[in-house]
Amino acid sequence: MNAVAVNNTAYIGLGSNLGDREQYLQKALQRLDEHRLIQVVRCSSIYETEPVGYEEQGSFLNMAAMLRTGLEPRLLLEELLRVESSLGRVRQIRYGPRTIDLDLLMFEDAVMDTGSLTLPHPRMHERAFVLVPLMEIVEEEFPGFSLITEWAVSAQGKEGVKLWKQTNWQPGSGHFAN
Repeated sequence: MNAVAVNNTAYIGLGSNLGDREQYLQKALQRLDEHRLIQVVRCSSIYETEPVGYEEQGSFLNMAAMLRTGLEPRLLLEELLRVESSLGRVRQIRYGPRTIDLDLLMFEDAVMDTGSLTLPHPRMHERAFVLVPLMEIVEEEFPGFSLITEWAVSAQGKEGVKLWKQTNWQPGSGHFAN
């Protein structure tokens, strides 16, 4: 398990719709967990979801993860982008196919809009594929819990989010348990 200098809590969304989608999700979590200032604490189940925005592509696997980190939000975002790049993420079509997509959804009670980073994530409240997995893992004492709960209630009944596989992340191992 990683030694995390500062116990900031962050939530991220993960998605993949190219290649071995589950493997890309696991590799992304593993690489984040290997960082000395990031610990993957909890992961949601994996959901298969319909594409949003650009619809001429395959279905996604989506999930959410809770992190503890000693990084500030901007540096955590940079690390997410680095992991995406290391796993072959290419940005050609907005909302297009991708090996991996990592979105910083919430970071403690941070509210910011710097141009390169907006917290909470500006479109998460519209996306059942983010809210359904996030509700599985968000802690009640997290500063944004009531807001996430409110958004999740408004997302209920939206089509296109189906349970694909339940997971059990093993902190420090970098793997899902069977």
